[in-house]
Amino acid sequence: MRQNPERRAALLDAAIEVLAREGSRGLTLRAVDAQAGVPTGTASNYFRDRAQLLVQILHRTRERLTPEPADLTGPPDTKALLGQVLARARRERSVHIAVLELRLEATRRPELRSEMAGLRGAGPQTDLTGHLDRGLPGDREGVVLLHLAMLGLIVEDLTVPTLLDPYPVEDLIETMAERLLPRLAQ
Repeated sequence: MRQNPERRAALLDAAIEVLAREGSRGLTLRAVDAQAGVPTGTASNYFRDRAQLLVQILHRTRERLTPEPADLTGPPDTKALLGQVLARARRERSVHIAVLELRLEATRRPELRSEMAGLRGAGPQTDLTGHLDRGLPGDREGVVLLHLAMLGLIVEDLTVPTLLDPYPVEDLIETMAERLLPRLAQ
């Protein structure tokens, strides 16, 4: 297998775009080559098969979705932080859609499910630790509920945003924060 990290990252980014646009059935090594604009067969030099490609996409989505430390600066403000999370999801729409596709694929592939559980399982815990370390209000259960509520809001916003049209998203975020972390209202 080839080891050029820049080329591997470019192929994985192309794979994310294919997965987001075409779904799991459209994800082939040939489609990744075409999306990346590289000669046919290049992806197969980096990934031995589609199963390995799926696992590597999962890892790449985590890299791309992990916020930079500079993104987490400023005074502690839960509502502002949640607004930033949604804005980032909108900017990285393809990555989030690809993660949704990977979640569905993991229901059929035990090896991917196991890998995803290890990576995605850390999400609520990372959110909890980061939230409490920044001095934001709330307890363990409230922060986990907020994580799950935001995940649902992001899925709706990215997949069928017209369902949210009657409800201004910023107001929904504020209400979620106030109801799940009530000390904000004080």
